[in-house]
Amino acid sequence: MSRELLQNLGNYLLGTLTKDDTAWLIQYLMESSHQRPLRPYTMEEINAMIDESERQIANGEYFTSEEVFKELAEEELELEAV
Repeated sequence: MSRELLQNLGNYLLGTLTKDDTAWLIQYLMESSHQRPLRPYTMEEINAMIDESERQIANGEYFTSEEVFKELAEEELELEAV
């Protein structure tokens, strides 16, 4: 996920979550990141991921940030309705 998309998602969450929920999410992400050790990728793996991404883009197999945020907003409305 690109930094720009992550920043947009972060801004969206900061605008919708309560302070308590934001604090919980921060703690959760910090704890989760320590549980999953990072493994280095080989250049072959990186190039394969790039090739796959380029193939997906060429085939229109992606979501725009607007589509992602629309889906998030719809899910939020569904949760509020429950």
